[in-house]
Amino acid sequence: MADKKTIFVAFAMEDKACRDLLKGQSLHTDSPFEYVDMSVKEPYDTGWKDRVRTRIKRSDGVIVLVSKNSLKSSGQKWEITCAKEEKVPLRGFWCYKDDRTDLTGVNTKVWTWDNVAAFIDSL
Repeated sequence: MADKKTIFVAFAMEDKACRDLLKGQSLHTDSPFEYVDMSVKEPYDTGWKDRVRTRIKRSDGVIVLVSKNSLKSSGQKWEITCAKEEKVPLRGFWCYKDDRTDLTGVNTKVWTWDNVAAFIDSL
């Protein structure tokens, strides 16, 4: 990958460890991809939607970390809707081997480094 890609990571707070794993993998020198994490780390307040929309618009793509927790995460659902409204490419990856939750309108794949790299390289 020649260019660094700006990626927004949409995840349910219960799946923060998955986000941390994705971020950690990108820091390894032999990682097939590199990205800038644009996810919101502070608790949401009244202006969070404006800040998130700005971050999503500045991103090359959105990675959605999908699990059963995604079904009840209103923040993650809003981030997905925002990415679609802003026409930012998004791809879902399942967080856990034994969880194949389906999010309507999110093309979700098995989380392998080849699949993640292919999505980022396609941007």
